[in-house]
Amino acid sequence: MIDTLPIHTQVTTASRLTELDPAHIEFGKIFSDHMLVVDYHDGAWQEPHLVPYGDMAVSPANSALHYGQAIFEGLKAYHQADGGVALFRPLDNFHRLNASAARMCMPPLPEELFMQGLKELIKLDAAWVPDAPGAALYVRPFMFATDGFIGVRPSDSYRFVIFTCPVGVYYTKPLRVRFEQQFVRSAEGGAGYAKAAGNYGGAMYPSKLAQEEGYHQLLWTDASAHQYVEESGTMNVVFVIDGCLITPALSTSILDGVTRRSVLQLARDWDIPVEERRISSLEVVAALQAGTLQEAFGVGTAATIATIATIGHMGHDYDLPTPAADALSRRISAALEAIRTGTGEDAHRWMVPV
Repeated sequence: MIDTLPIHTQVTTASRLTELDPAHIEFGKIFSDHMLVVDYHDGAWQEPHLVPYGDMAVSPANSALHYGQAIFEGLKAYHQADGGVALFRPLDNFHRLNASAARMCMPPLPEELFMQGLKELIKLDAAWVPDAPGAALYVRPFMFATDGFIGVRPSDSYRFVIFTCPVGVYYTKPLRVRFEQQFVRSAEGGAGYAKAAGNYGGAMYPSKLAQEEGYHQLLWTDASAHQYVEESGTMNVVFVIDGCLITPALSTSILDGVTRRSVLQLARDWDIPVEERRISSLEVVAALQAGTLQEAFGVGTAATIATIATIGHMGHDYDLPTPAADALSRRISAALEAIRTGTGEDAHRWMVPV
């Protein structure tokens, strides 16, 4: 049972909490005091440990470094209006982690190990959860192969870790993006739906080229026609055309985003038309030219709701109107913030107290 899983805890004797400046939090730069570490060997997960955050030793022949057996997740814990702390949809991240593990030929995690380890870690570092508007404690679970072996085969041993870091807003201004129609992030039948480390490593070079052109992110397109929108670099993407919310349908090349699920659910709750389907760059450009593309925005754990201000296509930039106060993206952003901080109704019971 979740309440009886033993977790060995070593509390740090040198907290770094005084290094945290709540008014100036850079995303992913400062890490909380502790981390959860669990090893897998001899066909079973071993006893979990809560230990001070720090470096880990690995073999130069570590098979994750050579063959890419590494996956991760991202979720957030939020300071609540009643003074407590709660996690946003952690079981969704747990199930997606195990889906990634299956795709990368890695062992699944038991739910009680993930959930109790996660909760105990957040309790231990509860003082690190910021309470400023838009801030949260970012939670990074990850798993990697630990065999010291040179040979292309699945590892026999693995390590699962969760660490956390206080974060502010990921994107501080509206985004400039462009369609990527040369390089490919993932193909059907590949591992694009898994949060595998290699997906992100392979995306860095084309993203760097786009950033050198003045764009913040890419809108990745399919591997065959190079026309159909898939997702953006750090988030799923949503278009609002003639009052209808449209987002690419899930496939083996698109990540099943937890924020994406939440946005679609809220839109349906509000009786807003929702379409999950193929949408091409040409359809988006046609809507831009016709003035029917009302909004475009990214949705993700880190980005939350990220307004897209400009879309580039074939060397031409199209500017979108600034979202009004009652725009769908602003309404969704406000609703999610209220749910996550405990100031609004959590009708779908997405929040899990720790």
